[in-house]
Amino acid sequence: MKSSHTTSHNLFSGLFAGLLGLLSISAAHAQIFVTNAYDNGPGDGTIGEYNSDGSTVNASLVSGLSNPWGIAVSGSDLFVSNAANGTIGEYTTSGATVNASLITGVYNAAGVTVDGSNLFVVTNATIGEYTTSGGTVNATLIHETNIPTEVAVSGLDLFVANLGNGTIGEYTTTGATVNSSLVSGLNEPIGIAVSGSDIFVTNEGNGTIGEYTTSGATVNAALVSGLNGPFNIAVSGSDLFVTEVGDNTIGEYTTSGGIVDASLVTGLNDPLGIAVEAPEPSTWALLLACLAPLAFWSLRARRRRV
Repeated sequence: MKSSHTTSHNLFSGLFAGLLGLLSISAAHAQIFVTNAYDNGPGDGTIGEYNSDGSTVNASLVSGLSNPWGIAVSGSDLFVSNAANGTIGEYTTSGATVNASLITGVYNAAGVTVDGSNLFVVTNATIGEYTTSGGTVNATLIHETNIPTEVAVSGLDLFVANLGNGTIGEYTTTGATVNSSLVSGLNEPIGIAVSGSDIFVTNEGNGTIGEYTTSGATVNAALVSGLNGPFNIAVSGSDLFVTEVGDNTIGEYTTSGGIVDASLVTGLNDPLGIAVEAPEPSTWALLLACLAPLAFWSLRARRRRV
C-alpha cells in the first residue's frame, strides 16, 4: 500500500508536469513581418507574415503596395513605408487596412521605426518625425545625414545607418546631433537594430553583420559573414533575423554570431524590410503560471501534515 507521502509526491509531480505542458502549449511563436518590394512586379509589393520557426502564416498578408521598404510593428499595428509613392500606410497585424495613406509626401521613404506614439521615417536625405495617427511633428527632424537607409530608436537616442559614407550616426529623438560618425568605416551599411547597449548593422557591400556598442566601440565588425546581400535586420531576444536580397531569404543567427538557420524563410521577392513581434503570453499561460506555485505550496503543506 502506498503511503500518503508517496501519493502526495506523485500528485504533485503529475500536476506540475501537466501545468508545464499546458504552459508550453500556450506559448506563442514570435511573428516575423517582411516587405517584398516586388512580388509580381512594380506596384504589387506585399507584406508576408511568418512564424519565428520559419513556417508561413500568410505570404501575402497585405498586397498592392508600392515598392514597400521599411516596416515597424507596434501592438496590433503595422506601419509600412512605400518608397515609390511616398506614403506610410497603416495596417493591422491581421492584414486589415487602417489607412493606406496615413502619411503622404515622404518620397523615397526607406526605413521606419516606432517609438510610443511617434514614427521616425527615413527619406533620401532626412529623418522625419510623425505621430502614429498621421500628424507631422517635424518632417526634417534630422538632416545631417548621407543617404540614410534605416533608423533605430533606443531610449532618447536615434541611430541612423548612412549608406553614402559608411557610418552610423547618433542623434537625440529631438533632433540634436550626438555624433554624426559614431561608427565609421562600414561597407554599404543598410539595416540597423539596437538591443540593450549593442548595435547590429548589415553591410551589404561585404556580406557581413557587424556589432558595436551604443557608445561606438567595435565588438565584432564581422560577427556574421558570408551573407548574400544582407539588407535589413531585426533583433528578438538573443536572435537576429536578417533579410538577404541576394537569395531572397531570411536567415536567423544568434546575437553572439552563431547560425540558427541561414535559410529560415525562402522564396521571398526582394525582401527589404523586416520587423519581429515578440509573442505575448496567452491568458491561459498567465493563469497557469500563477497556479503552478500555488499548487506546489498546497501540496507541500499537505505533506507536512502527514
